[in-house]
Amino acid sequence: MTTYDLIDEATIDAPADTVWSALVAEFRGARKWWVPANTFTTLSGAPDAVGGRVGVTVHTKGVDKGGPKLRFTARTIAVEPGRRLKVAYVEGVFRGTSTFSLDPLADGRTRISMHFDGSPHGWLKLLAKVADLGAEHSKGTLAAFVSLDRQLSAVPR
Repeated sequence: MTTYDLIDEATIDAPADTVWSALVAEFRGARKWWVPANTFTTLSGAPDAVGGRVGVTVHTKGVDKGGPKLRFTARTIAVEPGRRLKVAYVEGVFRGTSTFSLDPLADGRTRISMHFDGSPHGWLKLLAKVADLGAEHSKGTLAAFVSLDRQLSAVPR
């Protein structure tokens, strides 16, 4: 079985509390910076509270561009407000966990990282045999982090 243990990170030109707010807002469905690759919908509870459930859709060709849509559900299993959010993938095409961590830097910026430790499930296991899903995951995550930095660095502080 294919498993992924990936860590993607970036430095965001904004303080950690601002980055945290943007992360949680995105998981609530803001569609500000992870689009066009991913969209999120709160299914129950809150994404930043243990037990909260978020529907995730990966748009393989971009939102409204056709192509396969990878859907799965993330359930929040641990939260350190402003610092760390850990989810478990409990339904859909992935099983495993992701941990989002924010590290404030001395210069006022923030290092954000996503540690994805999971495997394809169901029909996606077949696609994983012919496509490098790990590379695509990192490509989408890093593009989202660049978009987040662009959005937040333009906000006056």
